[in-house]
Amino acid sequence: MKRILLLTTLLLCAAMAWGQKLTRAQYIEKYAETAVREMKATGIPASITLAQGCLESGNGNSSLATKANNHFGIKCHNNWKGKTYHQDDDAKNECFRSYKDADESFRDHSDFLRYRDRYAFLFDLEPTDYKGWAYGLKKAGYATAPNYATHLIQIIEENELWRYDQLDPVARQELPPTPVQAEVSRQFKPLPGHKLYQASLSREIRTTNGVPWIRARAGDSYAGLAREYNLFTRELLSFNDCSRKVPLQEGEVVYLEAKKRESAPNLDKHVVEEGETMRQLAQRYAVKMKKLYQYNNLRPGSEPEPGTILLLRKPR
Repeated sequence: MKRILLLTTLLLCAAMAWGQKLTRAQYIEKYAETAVREMKATGIPASITLAQGCLESGNGNSSLATKANNHFGIKCHNNWKGKTYHQDDDAKNECFRSYKDADESFRDHSDFLRYRDRYAFLFDLEPTDYKGWAYGLKKAGYATAPNYATHLIQIIEENELWRYDQLDPVARQELPPTPVQAEVSRQFKPLPGHKLYQASLSREIRTTNGVPWIRARAGDSYAGLAREYNLFTRELLSFNDCSRKVPLQEGEVVYLEAKKRESAPNLDKHVVEEGETMRQLAQRYAVKMKKLYQYNNLRPGSEPEPGTILLLRKPR
């Protein structure tokens, strides 16, 4: 396997030296590990990253990619303080970000999606829902082309890029891996804990409904725990259906990943007791609070009356 990968790398380098354009397969081979690394760090599906790279950079052959190492067509915007590259796009002589190498471009692409509120809803999707991500990117305005989502999906399915999403250690892997996928999996072993954070050895991580959580200690805060587990504070707040104004209490359950859309299969209903709130029940069963409101036709922000039979799964 190492010989095959080494030969592939040498061929890619030779092709670039001779001025030959990369094929789509070569581009995917070259940047698959980078996309998987970003997926493990941020939760963005590797298939989406690779498909966007293929589409936005012309498989790495565009002038923006070759001269500015910009693989995702990210423009300067007001907050960019790095190097720039100008070329015609929607308007003449537009400003694009320029990077020292492709790795920096891939990292900035991840940050570009994570730091902007308009993309925040995408991180509530399942990690293998590449179609949801594709349509979500179009909805959020990543690109103006009307068929942007279908182009991404076509690239993913024609090249079986969804296989790279299966490298998520939590996702089910029912299909045999491709040779490239197997090699990437060998090199990128799951970290202790979970895919989105470096586990702290001083805390015990448990799971409910397949979602990992820890128990808050005295003096803990969401901001502090976010730093400890390599997450953004707003992510951790979102995972736990909480706002910055609500202090974290000792002994409280803190989920380190987005809760599920439904409860475990054997738990489909709950009889509400006096004093129980929707957030408490969402935390107890590791279900998104907004889904509990939807399943029970309740107004967001309202609380169920004692004795109410609350559905924990989507009515069938």
